[in-house]
Amino acid sequence: MALLYAALLTVWFIMCIGVQSQYKSKNKCIYQGDEDTYTFYQQGDVVLGGLFPLHFSPISSISSFSTKPKPTNFTPRALRWMQTMIFAVREINQRQDLLPNLSLGYHIKDSGDDIPVSVKRSLLLVNGQPEKGSGQSCEDTQKEPSPVIVGEASSGISMAVLRSLGSFKIPLVSYFASCSCLSNKREFPAFMRTMPSDLFQIKALVKLVHYFQWTWVGVIGVDTDYARFAIQLFLKESENVNICPAYVHLYPVALTQDEAEELVKILKSSSATVIISFTVDSYLHAILKECRRQNVTHLQWIASEAWATSKALWDDFGDLLMGTLGFAIRRADIPQLGSYLRRVSDSVAQTSHFLSEFWEETFCCRLNGSLNTHVHGEEPQNWPPCNGSESLDDVYTPYSDVSQLRVSYNVYKAVYLIAHALHDMSTCESGKGPFQNGTCGRLYPILPWQLLYYMKQAHFTTLGEEVRFDENSDPIASYDLMNWQRGSDGSLQLVRVGFYDASLEDDKDLAPDSLCSQSCLPGSRKARQKGKPVCCFDCIPCAEGEISNQTDSIDCLTCSRETWPNQAQDQCIPKTLEFLSFQEPLGIILWAFSAFGACAALAVIGVFIIYRKTPVIRGNNVELSFLLLLFLCACFLIGLTFIGMPTDWLCRIRYPAFGISFTLCISCILAKTVVVLMAFRATLPGSNVMKWFGPAKLRSSVILCTFVQALICIIWLITKPPVASYNTKFLSATIIVECAVGSETGFWCVLGYIGFLALLCFLLAFLARKLPDNFNEAKFITFSMLIFFAVWITFIPVYVSSRGKYMVAVHVFAILASAFGLLLCIFAPKCYIVLLKPEKNDKKTSKNQGKAH
Repeated sequence: MALLYAALLTVWFIMCIGVQSQYKSKNKCIYQGDEDTYTFYQQGDVVLGGLFPLHFSPISSISSFSTKPKPTNFTPRALRWMQTMIFAVREINQRQDLLPNLSLGYHIKDSGDDIPVSVKRSLLLVNGQPEKGSGQSCEDTQKEPSPVIVGEASSGISMAVLRSLGSFKIPLVSYFASCSCLSNKREFPAFMRTMPSDLFQIKALVKLVHYFQWTWVGVIGVDTDYARFAIQLFLKESENVNICPAYVHLYPVALTQDEAEELVKILKSSSATVIISFTVDSYLHAILKECRRQNVTHLQWIASEAWATSKALWDDFGDLLMGTLGFAIRRADIPQLGSYLRRVSDSVAQTSHFLSEFWEETFCCRLNGSLNTHVHGEEPQNWPPCNGSESLDDVYTPYSDVSQLRVSYNVYKAVYLIAHALHDMSTCESGKGPFQNGTCGRLYPILPWQLLYYMKQAHFTTLGEEVRFDENSDPIASYDLMNWQRGSDGSLQLVRVGFYDASLEDDKDLAPDSLCSQSCLPGSRKARQKGKPVCCFDCIPCAEGEISNQTDSIDCLTCSRETWPNQAQDQCIPKTLEFLSFQEPLGIILWAFSAFGACAALAVIGVFIIYRKTPVIRGNNVELSFLLLLFLCACFLIGLTFIGMPTDWLCRIRYPAFGISFTLCISCILAKTVVVLMAFRATLPGSNVMKWFGPAKLRSSVILCTFVQALICIIWLITKPPVASYNTKFLSATIIVECAVGSETGFWCVLGYIGFLALLCFLLAFLARKLPDNFNEAKFITFSMLIFFAVWITFIPVYVSSRGKYMVAVHVFAILASAFGLLLCIFAPKCYIVLLKPEKNDKKTSKNQGKAH
């Protein structure tokens, strides 16, 4: 049946391609059928596809393709799997050591636990999905195509999807499909999984039965690919250790009452009391119900991994299943996942179809403006409105239960598998790549077959587990042996009583537990429990900045100053270097404004050269104006020395250049201010004061003022110069590369001297602001000094409180803001008159306006 559905959907896909080609001339994408907008989607450089069985039908039926299927049941734990994928993507995007220059997105759909639906939606994921009726071009789809899909849970559905996508070498990474048939690389070359193959589970089950010396067992299973292949393998393996099947029975997915009665009669009449069941919890419900009716309570159930940790059966059949044994896939605690899942509130639920349905079914109420159109039966129509006080902290739901993260952990590992493969692609050196002529994999756009190659080579560690794959792209199998026990409150307690590790030797791979405390994984250390023997201990995570790289470490090791623990805290990795670079947005903005300021100063120089003989330009000491403009241009360019990775020489150039360039500017402005004052005094009878303020004297005053600043800088550089510093005090996982000023006194003396000259200039300009001269600059100099003081007075507290590249950015901003203030206040009015009001640029107007004053 799976083959039939896959073939039908593939034909449908080919027909769609044909339809698309007909519209190619119009360059339109025409979406066929329902819009199918129920999805989780986030944009990214690479968008990962996801298929999860959020809905399932407890009753199997073959679609007639003439009517829409009826609504199916909602699965909260599948929503947790979806959210785990989103959580993993966001976690990776926040990391600096994994894919630092590439962002991940996601496009997650509900497979409906149905082959036609799954194949259709997998095609939507890998082709991108246009908005219905939008008329967009086929290349400009609403949702980006996915080069890889995380999914599906079912082996049969995975096979159908692979037969549709396999020809295109698009990877499918399953988190729960365990059928050994999927290890056939000739038939399924693009398949990978983080779920162990049933081949290992069967070996573990056979060893378990043999360990207890059970030689006469019953074997049952639901009639699916998963159970058929598993039972075949079990029968083959059991022959080697003299285990005999009392009966082998496959029952249909849609189990009728008569078929259930017939099966339970077989269980009841057989002398075998150990039953191995290859099924999932939803298909076992009817059998257990019939067992209770016929009072069949003496059986020892052995669970396949598909239902070995399922709590769904316990409430109704706990008395029948107490003592059940089964192998469960590896469990892990994913930090912060529980709090992330519980962040869902009524306001968050309203933004998503999936979350709306979950919220309404959990609290039996209807959300205002609900997106949920997936209603089961008539009862939900009568639900009251949600009042906003509902909280996931007040109810139990499999969605927020993180006590047995097994499949969720497989989803988590699947996302990290793809991320590590993409990381390897992005760090590949040209000429050393794995493809023809040493080429590396393409990232823009990603070719799925190249990504698949890197995924098969992946080898990484996550949450203390080493993840690697064999030649069939199967993970190395590791199972926990679980025993179902009743807790004091009547709830199900899943107790780990052993484990199976396929990487160990044959006589050591199955080991019943007899431990006071479980071993401490790398990333933690042992802490002895007070008042108990040495075998009893707690596992304490290593503190910040520490690692342990061995199991059962007594102490954690401190990383060096240049390194920091990875996420698993089992190895030290180099810290990230932080400095204000030319490539980051903040650096680009600052250097762009620096370049713009320098160009503006040069443009004003050009205007002054062209109009140098006009009264406005000649009226206020044209030589000082040209010098001031050149020094302002230098001030703008000095800002560039603050961007880029600091070195000792750059630090020693940066601060003196800053101090001297601004001293030159303020000295020129001070000289211009003095000239204005003295020029007015020279108009008084008998005054010959201007002979002391000729061009040579003014140049000398500028040089003298700058000499004092240069002397301060020389003393600073000789005694305790600025140096490049690698600071690890403030950001634990980051090394801040910065210029340490060396002598704080020297730094503040440079700023203080600039401030002293600016204050002197401000006072003189303030006194001269009302002198009767049409071209009097004093009032503009007053305004420029006010802006200068405002910038640098604000700069001091912000600079002192900032750290790293933001402290440097504050300094550059202060340089640019004060330089722009001087340029605009002093020269913008002149340029305005020269360029836009030429009628005011003559001596006659000057004299008339001077008399008016």
